[in-house]
Amino acid sequence: MTVSISVARETAAGEKRVAMVPKVAKKLTKLDVDLLIAKGAGDASRIPDEAFDDDVNFSEDDSELFGRDIVLAVNAPSVEDIARMNQGAVLVSFVQGHNNPDVVEALKKQQVTCFAMELIPRITRAQSMDALSSQAAAAGYKAALMAANSLERFLPMLTTAAGTIRPAKVLVIGAGVAGLQAIATAGRLGAKVYGYDVRTDTKEQVESLGAEFLVAEGVKAEGDGGYARELTDEEKQKQQDMLARNMADADAVITTAAVPGKPAPRIVSKAMVEGMKPGAVLIDLGASGGGNCELTRPDETVTHGAVTIHGPSNVPALLAEHASEMYAQNLLNFIQLFVVEDDGQEDAKPDEKTYKIDFNWDDEILAKSVLTRDGELVNESVKKALESA
Repeated sequence: MTVSISVARETAAGEKRVAMVPKVAKKLTKLDVDLLIAKGAGDASRIPDEAFDDDVNFSEDDSELFGRDIVLAVNAPSVEDIARMNQGAVLVSFVQGHNNPDVVEALKKQQVTCFAMELIPRITRAQSMDALSSQAAAAGYKAALMAANSLERFLPMLTTAAGTIRPAKVLVIGAGVAGLQAIATAGRLGAKVYGYDVRTDTKEQVESLGAEFLVAEGVKAEGDGGYARELTDEEKQKQQDMLARNMADADAVITTAAVPGKPAPRIVSKAMVEGMKPGAVLIDLGASGGGNCELTRPDETVTHGAVTIHGPSNVPALLAEHASEMYAQNLLNFIQLFVVEDDGQEDAKPDEKTYKIDFNWDDEILAKSVLTRDGELVNESVKKALESA
């Protein structure tokens, strides 16, 4: 039996990414998959339908698109579209279930087996499927460019007949994937870069990119899964005192701190912004979670005094073509865990491979990334978040 897969059209405001690109579709159809893509789904990513091979089909019929064995998307479909899915079908997308109880309820009601891409464990074997990291890399790169574009100053040192311009100072808060990419990009643009993270074991990574690592005395917050833990009040004060001193000297600040399933940690206070030099800019990549800065407003640009604060909530969508390419490859690598060769297909021709959907729930990646299954919410962290909401 041929496995049928569809790619949904993204409907979220400002979303330009798509869950499939031509070169990944070509690999997918080799798995004896019947691939159907929403007509025009890639237009916003500058990926027209004509860029795909002839063995990929397109449709404008939502009932047809959501009636497939597997539905792939960037963001979770609407409650109405989930209701169009077959009972027992599979959805693979970002879901952010702790923020979307209606979507979770719809998935349970329809008995959809939903894998949330943000829940994929950060283990070595899952690196090629880690969409959080691939999209964070896009966000960090773009954040450095946004900072450079917003500043009314040069980033690199320039020696001219009119004198020497000293390099701009860029402070990146958070040394995860996004932060490291922002550090690397700002460094390539010629800025003097400083990096900070409560996880002091990131010091070597920051310094390997040519940046100076800042240390808040006595603060160390390594947590599970490579993320930072919550700080105590005393640790937060030490952190803020150190950051305030360095922010006062920075031309641009990029904040990238995030704790999965929780609001973005507040790191930058109003007073810290008021201590920044006139003309400085702050790019807050935590805006979608409420912001790392007290003054951030998601999807708005705020001017406080002479400091400009940008709060973009979906930065990867600003690099839609390459962000989509990376995400589609993440999806392909992931679904190959359960779209597997069917050795028991009796009517298969000699040397012809057929595929089926088969879940190995002993696989750590599948077990930890599944959100709903058999009409139940099975992820404990999301369950606790919804119960406490």
